Amino acid sequence: MTVDLFAGLRVREYAAALGWYERFFGGEPAFVPNDVEAVWEVAEHQYIYIEESPERAGCGLVTVFVEDLDEVVDGIAARGIEPVERETYENGVRKVTYRDPDGNEIGYGGGPVEGDS
Repeated sequence: MTVDLFAGLRVREYAAALGWYERFFGGEPAFVPNDVEAVWEVAEHQYIYIEESPERAGCGLVTVFVEDLDEVVDGIAARGIEPVERETYENGVRKVTYRDPDGNEIGYGGGPVEGDS
């Protein structure tokens, strides 16, 4: 069974948010269903989208686990966006959190750095 997962984040102003998210994800949306939504495919059948909704913007929370956390973080930094928080849990799992201009949180998580115990 194939499952498509869509995680949405509400933003105050679509046009302003679009540029930030294009930098964050490193490219244009995979598709734009209408004039207030844009969708990026972050992995096969897994999507994050933004939707203009000023009255409900800024309260989103999404976390994505990736195989190579450092590669993702370095790529985002190369596009001029830095995390607001870095955490390492007792089990060695790491999480890096970003906030868009509206306050939505997007976290990337991954396992310990090789060689760590």
